[in-house]
Amino acid sequence: MFDDRTDAGRRLATDLEQRDLDVDIVLGIPRGALPVARPVADALDAALDVVVARKMGAPENPELALGAVASDESAWYNDDLIDRLNVSEEYLDEIRAEEAENAREKADRYRETEGLPDLRGKRVLVVDDGVATGATATACLRQVRDTGADWVGLAVPVGSPQSVGDLEREADEVITLQAPAAFRAVGQYYRTFGQVTDEEAIEYLDR
Repeated sequence: MFDDRTDAGRRLATDLEQRDLDVDIVLGIPRGALPVARPVADALDAALDVVVARKMGAPENPELALGAVASDESAWYNDDLIDRLNVSEEYLDEIRAEEAENAREKADRYRETEGLPDLRGKRVLVVDDGVATGATATACLRQVRDTGADWVGLAVPVGSPQSVGDLEREADEVITLQAPAAFRAVGQYYRTFGQVTDEEAIEYLDR
């Protein structure tokens, strides 16, 4: 159990230091990952930036994720769910374009330059506050991979064992402090798990 996201970030940072992990840049997934990613970046003496993706909601049920799309339109689809709901290609194209634009707008709020920094040949660590379905993390990892990064890792305090296993196919290394068999939701492993505003998240980038 973590006290809050900052506590989780410090504990994750300690674990990564013990692994002697060498990275050039840490990318947090806004908004909730930034309080986790800041102590990680500080401990690893790495720059901190963001990588943004948005979930693609199902028709009539936007909370149900058909997948996720990053700001460059890199996407991951839950094919089984899409087939089960008989979602049309037209809807998928529309929701992908809409959420990719939303992701780009969010990314623009977090940085002064357009798009990700130059990651070619870099060792990049993506950080989130936890993974449930892994949809957003997958889209983010694919976006980073497409930049030509030399190594792409993912570090989270807690995650679903199944999703962590799936993400190991997307990243060169996945590091998690906890992957409990009884996992139901990320928030159950935090004593305090309130919403992080854009303004609060941006403050972690400015430090």
